Amino acid sequence: MWQNALNRMLRHMLRSGTLTVVMPDGVRHTYGDGTGDPLTVRLRDVATVRHLVLNPELALGEAYMNGSLTIDGDRLHDLLALVVQSQCDANRIWWQKPLLKLRDALRRWTQNNKATRARRHVAHHYDLSGALYDLFLDSDRQYSCGYFQAPDDTLEDAQAQKKDHIGRKLMIRPGMRVLDIGCGWGGMALTLARDHGARVLGVTLSTEQHAMATRRAASAGLSDRVTFRLCDYREVEGSFDRIVSVGMFEHVGLPHYDEYFRTVRDRLSPEGIALIHTIGWTAPPHATNPWLAKYIFPGGYVPTLSEISKAVENSMLWSADIECWRLHYAYTLRHWFNRFSANEDAVRALYDARFVRMWRFYLAACEQTFRHGRQTVFQLQLSRSIDAVPLTRDYLYRPPLDSALGRAAE
Repeated sequence: MWQNALNRMLRHMLRSGTLTVVMPDGVRHTYGDGTGDPLTVRLRDVATVRHLVLNPELALGEAYMNGSLTIDGDRLHDLLALVVQSQCDANRIWWQKPLLKLRDALRRWTQNNKATRARRHVAHHYDLSGALYDLFLDSDRQYSCGYFQAPDDTLEDAQAQKKDHIGRKLMIRPGMRVLDIGCGWGGMALTLARDHGARVLGVTLSTEQHAMATRRAASAGLSDRVTFRLCDYREVEGSFDRIVSVGMFEHVGLPHYDEYFRTVRDRLSPEGIALIHTIGWTAPPHATNPWLAKYIFPGGYVPTLSEISKAVENSMLWSADIECWRLHYAYTLRHWFNRFSANEDAVRALYDARFVRMWRFYLAACEQTFRHGRQTVFQLQLSRSIDAVPLTRDYLYRPPLDSALGRAAE
């Protein structure tokens, strides 16, 4: 019964490529149009088949983690590329569509990230062993996409270019007060203080990130200019000339978007500029993948531009500039995957083989969603004043002129 149902589902869904699935009883079925390099997947038990039929988004990742689904040659990227390219509502078998609609309907409820819940969600991912992140991130521990001026840029160059690009958008002058919402391990805050002369307050809910960021500031001799606090962004008081938030908005939660942007406006000085950098979805709103929500980013959500813009409009902030970074995260994730794979023995020593497969699946699936799906990165430059930034974007791509550092209308 379940093997017949899976066979029917895959014939309905897979219209391109070549995928052979070996069922638990040894029967082989081939799907697709015969193009591309053939892939073979082996299913070890009927329970995995049943789970794939009923809840494929959750089942695929769990089966790979548990070893009940294997891929000949471990060609994980190729399998996930085929799945992402085929995975749209139009190609779903009829019995899966009610579950998709239910997930979409419950988006706001599952995204209710109140302060206490947000702390638990952050701890789940960001309070893992610090040694893990050393094994695949760049030396500055930038855990968001780099800015690739060319596809063959190194990871170190791309992350440095990302920070420089954000620094240009913020147009910081020495002595300005900057709030870094979701400061991670402190790399952005330290860069803005060291290279731009800013005085920075970074906030995070991760105890591991807070401890390391504080140590890094002391080691760099920047403790007098950079302070890190273990607190929720909603607890911050005072006024700031600039606000930056990189890779944190995905954890805010859909019901809290108005609250988030009101907080940005309330903390921003009248002439201030904010830069919000977030993963975004370039199709109608869609619920978070259940496997990612369960194992990697509980409470996480990838917003559409329409969902973000509505909250920005409600806050009465100006959208001074909106930039879409296509493929940059795909390139970044491939660097992370390669570094992670090169250090699998060390990761296995920290955790176990199942954890290694879980993170391989996470990094590979995210890359293919950015490469073949509808994910991208949005950068929003926001201001309270209509003339807080220059009239054109020329200042981003040339050495800054004195006239570009003040109000654009002067």
